[in-house]
Amino acid sequence: MVWPAAVARLLVSWQATPSSTRADRAVARWLSEQLGERAWSAAGLGAAPDIDQRQRHIVMLEQELAEKRGELEERAEELEAARAANRS
Repeated sequence: MVWPAAVARLLVSWQATPSSTRADRAVARWLSEQLGERAWSAAGLGAAPDIDQRQRHIVMLEQELAEKRGELEERAEELEAARAANRS
C-alpha cells in the first residue's frame, strides 16, 4: 500500500513543522483517523460498516421499549384502581 505510507510520511512532516497552523493540525488529525480506519479495516479488526447503524437502531428500540413499559405500568395502575372502585 503506497498511499498510506505516503500519507504517514506527510503526517510526520506536518507534525515536525513548528509553524503548522490549527487547520494543518486538523487536516493531519483527519488524515490520521482515515489512515487508522483503513488499517484496522484491512487487518480485519474493524467493525462491519453497518454496526453503527444497528447500534443506533438498538438504542432507539430500547428507548421505545422503556416507553411502552411505562405506558403498560400506568395502564395496570389505572386498571387496578378501576377494579378497586368497582369492588366498593
